[in-house]
Amino acid sequence: MYADNTLTPKEAVRLCALGTLASGPVRYSALVNAIRHFISHITGPSLEVMGTSLELLKYEGLVTAVDGVGMEDDAVLSITEEGEAELRILLTANVRAQASEMNKLIVALKFRFLHLLSDGDQRNQTEILIEAQETELARLEDLRDRHSDDSGHLIEWLDHDIKALMSHLSWLQEFRNRQG
Repeated sequence: MYADNTLTPKEAVRLCALGTLASGPVRYSALVNAIRHFISHITGPSLEVMGTSLELLKYEGLVTAVDGVGMEDDAVLSITEEGEAELRILLTANVRAQASEMNKLIVALKFRFLHLLSDGDQRNQTEILIEAQETELARLEDLRDRHSDDSGHLIEWLDHDIKALMSHLSWLQEFRNRQG
């Protein structure tokens, strides 16, 4: 993890793999395809993200082969207790406030696997997401205020982004309120 307790691209792939396996055993090839499909549809193709080896998960004891020997014979993989503990750590990591494709992936992964956490941890993660959205909104509003007298189309573009952020923030707040 980065120093601010946010996920690296490698850890985002680990989260996707472990979260997928938390639903039940999966063949290595199906797991690779599921990870590639999900991540590339959120961030687009990325060597930085897709270059991560799933073999490390087995080596680190986070997954185990339940049918077959290893990755080379398309073994059926299952998450271990250590893998479940790592999944919880990854799911409860912070989210960076600034917008980026990596952040979008991490938020999507959190929502994909949020149900695997306790109710309290789900609420905490929702609060973290709300705080990150509020920070991003404040950053753009400050930029807008600073350039409000500029000519050109920056203000129009910022207003569009601010409106989208406010909509996302409202949705997150409603989601939090539905959690109870």
